[in-house]
Amino acid sequence: MIERGASVLWDESVRFPSLAELKEAAVVVRLPMNVRFRGVVEREVLLLEGPAGWGEFSPFLEYGPAEASRWLVAGVEAAWRGWPEPVRDAVPVNGTVPAVAAERVPEVLARYDGVGTVKVKVAERGQSVDEDVARVAAVARELPGVRIRVDANEGWDHKTAVDALSRLAEFDLEYAEQPVAGIEGLARLREALDARGVGVRLAADEAVRKSDDPLKVARMGAAEVIIVKVQPLGGVRAALQIVEQAGLDAVVSSALDSSVGLAGGVALAAALPELKYACGLGTGALFDDDVVVPGLKPQAGVLPVGAVVPERGKLEALAVDAGRRAWWMDRLEACYAELLG
Repeated sequence: MIERGASVLWDESVRFPSLAELKEAAVVVRLPMNVRFRGVVEREVLLLEGPAGWGEFSPFLEYGPAEASRWLVAGVEAAWRGWPEPVRDAVPVNGTVPAVAAERVPEVLARYDGVGTVKVKVAERGQSVDEDVARVAAVARELPGVRIRVDANEGWDHKTAVDALSRLAEFDLEYAEQPVAGIEGLARLREALDARGVGVRLAADEAVRKSDDPLKVARMGAAEVIIVKVQPLGGVRAALQIVEQAGLDAVVSSALDSSVGLAGGVALAAALPELKYACGLGTGALFDDDVVVPGLKPQAGVLPVGAVVPERGKLEALAVDAGRRAWWMDRLEACYAELLG
């Protein structure tokens, strides 16, 4: 049994594959993006083909084995075990606007078809709150009546977050995702916003997926919403367990996955008993190329439920060179050792 904090990531009902099996099953590709996102213009992902289908292992390059090992369990779950039965056959998704200049917002939104919710990235390093407000205002002008949420990825300090959210409240935000770092930081911000009468809901992302105790968010009343991502939490079943135990509204989001990984996010959203919010799974629109054509991108604001099978020609065309593959094999081995010794 593999456990991390509050979650059982893998039980003994299905055999965990050997390291040799994983290396044999692995394909590493590089996907070009059409806009810089999270500082990334190309996304490398490792895909695994197993008896249950395809899975993805794509922790960001800076993550060490302890954190990245959860992502490996998620990929193995998809490829060797499969996902729980869905309770819906499609899931609504939001559009995503990276930290672009306000004048580029219409160009980005044009990539999304029929979305009723837009997530706007804010607190980009080197940018000002004025730029954040202008970007959000541009979304509101371009799509009147659209629901807007913002995501700071822990980019603000406490004072800046209070000031920024006080200004952004005029846009009737659905919520603000991880404005400051840590669970304690969120709890302190919650108190400060309440004292000012700023009615912006807070959502915890990094405070859930990077914590050894993701349920602490709920115990401390630090946020009203939790963001759940399949790979960082160790798979669909582990994420479902966290949502059930937290007792908070949940939003399923991506980790800048390929279409293979996005299908796992859709599987999680499809298995949740309740789905109040549009999911952050529309990030396939940010890629110039993918392992399937067309990629898993929203149509009329929704994504279909089901596995994705990469096209062999795409896997070959997008494959990394031998040096990068060797780097990923070393990383795979380090994460495997972290999990199983």
